[in-house]
Amino acid sequence: MGEAPICLIAGSKSDAEYVKRAEDVLNKLGLKYDVAFLSAHRNYEDLDIYLSNSKAEVYVAIAGLAAHLPGYIASRTLKPVIGVPINKALGGLDSLLSIVQMPRGVPVACVGIDNPENGALLAAEILALKDPSLAEKIALYRRGKL
Repeated sequence: MGEAPICLIAGSKSDAEYVKRAEDVLNKLGLKYDVAFLSAHRNYEDLDIYLSNSKAEVYVAIAGLAAHLPGYIASRTLKPVIGVPINKALGGLDSLLSIVQMPRGVPVACVGIDNPENGALLAAEILALKDPSLAEKIALYRRGKL
């Protein structure tokens, strides 16, 4: 647990389908990742423990409704956090705004509503800054050849 360079965290197992879609991208790229279902509302103490033990270099946080999860993670780490807003209500606009409207000093990157694939891809691009072979795989993925 918490050993891979990318960690996909969802606030609820009801978001498992979105996690799976992100996993599909990471698997195509041959990247190692961890998956955790931890709520910033219901079990924040477990989330804190997880984050303090994680070796992840980047987090992809999948969240709907109040979408507090990405911001909470960003407040607990100096590593990049990518928020994936999920359409649970209001067309996902509530989730989107919760993620992008973080206070200054606690940034969270954000991809489109219901787009975990882009969250996974952005995490891979961050890692590719130090890995030219990964950058080549991403280019192949984008061209539909992976």
